[in-house]
Amino acid sequence: MENSQETIQELQQENKILKSLNPNKVIIPIIIGLGFTAWMLYRDITSQNLLENFKNPSVFWLAMAVLALVVRDGFYIYRIRHLTRKSLSWGGSFYTIILWEFSSAVSPSAVGGTAVAAFLLLKEGISFGKSLAYVLVSAILDNMFFITVGAIVLILNFYNVFPQGIFYLDGVDPQWISLLKYTFYTSYTVIAVYTALMAYGLFVKPEFIKWLFIKVTSFSFLKRFRKAAEHQGDELVIASAELKGIHIGYWVRAIVSTALVWTSRYFIVNCLIAAFVGLSVADHTLIFSRHVILWVVLIIAITPGGSGIAEAAFTNFYYPFATVMTGFISIVWRMITYYPYLIAGVVFLPRWINRVFFNEVKPSPENDSK
Repeated sequence: MENSQETIQELQQENKILKSLNPNKVIIPIIIGLGFTAWMLYRDITSQNLLENFKNPSVFWLAMAVLALVVRDGFYIYRIRHLTRKSLSWGGSFYTIILWEFSSAVSPSAVGGTAVAAFLLLKEGISFGKSLAYVLVSAILDNMFFITVGAIVLILNFYNVFPQGIFYLDGVDPQWISLLKYTFYTSYTVIAVYTALMAYGLFVKPEFIKWLFIKVTSFSFLKRFRKAAEHQGDELVIASAELKGIHIGYWVRAIVSTALVWTSRYFIVNCLIAAFVGLSVADHTLIFSRHVILWVVLIIAITPGGSGIAEAAFTNFYYPFATVMTGFISIVWRMITYYPYLIAGVVFLPRWINRVFFNEVKPSPENDSK
């Protein structure tokens, strides 16, 4: 009877995750994104003479933007295969990353895709404990990159890293600038604290973090989260056990590949702006620094994939570099880094479902010594 209940719960969870990957969910972010895009183009063309300011773009820098995207996805696929210690095939790694990105693109950034990612690995033949461990490690590595690089750019570009005006409000508005900084520091602090707790629990004392989760949710106003906290604590204990005794070379490769993934992703913006505007080395450094800040802010975006919010934030962060071209460049940026994953998800999701549910992917032999 108990096994039957567990099976029913597993099926319910499986159906819930598959619903979150429903291709029909691309409609909402596309409508939001295209609606905002149309408004920006109309405004720029009619009021700022965008067409007169348009110059023949640099083919070199556009090619570099595409190359940066390929490098980013290539290292993303490599990293997940490496983290699973080659238990995941190259094909499985490709499907996992594409559908993980698709899940992130159709969900608010604040929701994340940890459950979906673990489900994808599980269906690719990796055990439950290992799937949890690898996904949590991925999240911790990503967050550590944000924390470390965010601190560096704040130290090096403290006075310039935040935009000095809000373009859509026609000038400087101290209240909006203060709100932006407050949003960044709040997001940064939450990420840092959460990452520290998860890292301590995953690598040092998972039982203590589980106890802490339960203790915190014992307060009356947090009791509704207690079940979820207990569940996450249990998962942390299971995942921690799967990571015992892994050698240092594993972590070095994981950290380096994570840095290459995010550096390539951020550098796409540098390439796109440089394709239309001449930039100095200092400009490139500041553009990269602002992207770090922008990304931390977008982590708490409430729209699917940050649609609308990302385009508006991009324009305000980079207006000083490209003025009337910024709106257009933001559209190209989203066309390269966002919409392809919506399309890829719609294309590859049915193939993946057929692959794992009907052709039954067999677990690969796990080489834990690597």
